Amino acid sequence: MITQSEKWKSSSIEANRKRKVSAVWKGLARDKFLYLLMLPGLLFFLIFKYVPMWGIVIAFQEYSPYLGIMGSEWIGFDHFTRFFANPDFWLLFRNTMMISLLSLAFFFPVPIILSLLLSEVSRMALRRIVQSIVYLPHFLSWVVVVGITFLLFSQSSGIVNIVLEFIGLPRIDFLANTNLFWGVLTVQNIWKETGWGTIIFLAAIAGIDPQLYEAAKMDGASRLRQTWHITLPAIRSVIIILLILRIGQIMDVGFEQVFLMMNGAVSEVADVFETYVYRVGIQSGQLSYSTAVGLFKSVIGLVLVIIANQLAKRFGEEGVY
Repeated sequence: MITQSEKWKSSSIEANRKRKVSAVWKGLARDKFLYLLMLPGLLFFLIFKYVPMWGIVIAFQEYSPYLGIMGSEWIGFDHFTRFFANPDFWLLFRNTMMISLLSLAFFFPVPIILSLLLSEVSRMALRRIVQSIVYLPHFLSWVVVVGITFLLFSQSSGIVNIVLEFIGLPRIDFLANTNLFWGVLTVQNIWKETGWGTIIFLAAIAGIDPQLYEAAKMDGASRLRQTWHITLPAIRSVIIILLILRIGQIMDVGFEQVFLMMNGAVSEVADVFETYVYRVGIQSGQLSYSTAVGLFKSVIGLVLVIIANQLAKRFGEEGVY
């Protein structure tokens, strides 16, 4: 038999639930335009990021397009075992890691340095002109960038080799030299994406309190001292967050760039996981096997993000989450 106190308690819980639901609806009605503004982004990630994750299951199947995901044979981790036993695995792993590490070591700091230099330009008109110039390469496709690279560095008709021959130096085969290939990719990345990478850092620098610089000037600090003791500490959290995210993408070197630059002479140092997936997945039709390779890359990226984030927190930084 239900007592009176139990009835009051039940009615109180129900009333609290109704108040919470009402508060949620009121909040949605009040901020409806903000949620409407957020809707395209949510739909993008839902449709193109989360829904396709259902296809991960074919990495554990012998997938057949005729049978579909539900009808294909389940084979467990056979594709992963085959991939790790493949003689090309360590070659692909070495090339991917070296290209990514070179990009991390030489490309990642360049937008920071450029942002610091641009922040020192006092004339706003000049700063905007420089920013527009360095932003422009980002909007060029990799097809155009690779075409420019061939025009500049081709051994037979490249402008650089013509100049080298004119001044009495031997021609250099930049595009078919295995010792130069990784460097060429890194230089391409720096030229194309440095300007675009400065946007976040410039925004962070713009948010620094000008009074800090004025106080430093009164104490006799030089511009270099102000940069070292004020600007860099102020944007350190932004640098750490972007570094963590970049580490998570260390297994992704960019298919289009490598695929367009790759040729028979440099295939030994140019073949990476993306080109391997294209070769076995698209050209050979091994969909389950190529999905397993892609899943391996994603898991490694996730693990690296978690480790980097924990290390950042251990050293007193906020991290990504």
